[in-house]
This record gives sequence, structure tokens and C-alpha cells, in this order.
Amino acid sequence: MGIKSKVLLFLTATMFVATISAQRSIRIGYVDMEYILENVEEYREANEQLAAKVQKWKLELDKEKGIIDQMKKDLMAEKVLLTEELISERQEEIQILEKEMFDYQQDRFGPEGDLVLQKRRLIQPIQDQVFNEVQKIGANKKYDFIFDKSADVVMLYSEKRHDISDLVLRGISRTRKISAPNKKQGARSSFEEFEGEETEENISDAILERQERAKQAEEARTKTAEENRAEQLRIREERKKAYEERRKKLLEEREAKRKKELEERSGKKDSEDADSSKDNK
Repeated sequence: MGIKSKVLLFLTATMFVATISAQRSIRIGYVDMEYILENVEEYREANEQLAAKVQKWKLELDKEKGIIDQMKKDLMAEKVLLTEELISERQEEIQILEKEMFDYQQDRFGPEGDLVLQKRRLIQPIQDQVFNEVQKIGANKKYDFIFDKSADVVMLYSEKRHDISDLVLRGISRTRKISAPNKKQGARSSFEEFEGEETEENISDAILERQERAKQAEEARTKTAEENRAEQLRIREERKKAYEERRKKLLEEREAKRKKELEERSGKKDSEDADSSKDNK
């Protein structure tokens, strides 16, 4: 509901109240749901536990993101040593892990994730208690209207003397004392129910499984990279050896050719000298 709609709704309610007040005296009250939640012990304790769990989920996501970022850096550093097929495989593996991380994030923090679901479960028992107490107070104290300050109706101005939040809290406290053996039910029991559905082991199973796969993939990549480097060194050595052999052969051929030319020149000179001696005789 937009702010204009809220204001219009409140003004309509106000005019309706003013019309009635012209006929007789009326009683109006309101409750501050946020204030009530902050002062209900069971809700406060359960909310603190939920906050700790949320922090753990965030740390798991940060750890998973760190693994993926490192995989991307490793791929960039080793790209020159990898074949196109290996590069494609590692890119696909990174995409799979990113998809799994996104799904996990949605499971925890999405619109229908664990965080939203658990907040609803924490608030619902308190809202039910508030509703019951408001009904009692409204009937016993002869209230005509009781609004929720934190609901959709915009409270443009509220006189503190109309705030019955403390009255509601006292009523909730009395109800808890009457049912002392079950006083820890409500918000806290809802949290414990949620805990029962998902134990600590179950919470981390998916992350641990992904981390194990990432570790195995990292070991495989390290082995592959080492094998690639060894293969590159072997190829270089073979090329170097082949080059040295070709160079040696070329030098030998040049040397043999040079010796042959010298021998040919020497033989030709001896022949010319012999012919010259015959002519002189």
C-alpha cells in the first residue's frame, strides 16, 4: 500500500471517528508492535539466535565466494598452459559453483528463504497474543478503536496517553505466568521447531559437499597444470636437442664440404704443376 493510500485510509477513519464523537464520547487506543516485540523475552532470545545463524550463513557464502574467486584467478594465471578443452571444462565448473552459490543464497535470504520464513514464525505467536490481549482490553476498557501503529494505517500524530502497548505487554506477561509450564512456548518454540527441521549438520551439508568438490577439482587442476608444465619442458628439451643435432650436422656438412673443396683445389694445383713441368722439358 502506497503512502498516499495509507494517508487516505487514515483520514477516512478519522472522519468516521469524528462523526461518531459528535454523537457520544469515544475511546481510541493504539499499540506499537515493534515496541512489544522488543520487550517480549522469548522473541528477543529467539531473534538473537536467528541473528547468529544468519551470520553463519553469510560466512559460508563468503567462503564459497572466496573459493570461486580463487578458481578464476588460477584459471587466468594458467590459461597459457591449458588446452581449449581444459579451459572450457574449468569455466563450466566455475559456472556450476556460481549457480549453486546463488541457489544457496536464495534458499537462505530469498523472498521465500529461511530468513523470511523464520521471522514469520517468530512474529506470528506474539501477534496472536497481542490480538488476544487487544480483544480483552477493548472489551473490558470499552475501547471503540485500537490501531496498530506499525501497520499500514499511517499515524500522522499519536498522543502517548492513547498508547496501550504496555497494557498489552502486562496482559501477555500475566498469561505467561498463568501457564508457567508452557511459558517458553510461542516465539522460542517456533524457533526450536525450525531448528528441528534443519540441524547444524544439515545446514552445512550442501556447502561442505561443494567445498569438497572444489577441493578435488583444485587438486585435479594442480596435477593437470604440473603435467602440462612437464610436457612443455619435455617438448622444449626435445626441440632444443633436435636443434643442436641439426646444428651439429650442418657444421659437419660444412666442414666436410670445406675439406673437399680444399682437396679439390690442392689436386688441381698439383695437376697444373705437373703439366707445367712437362712443358718445360
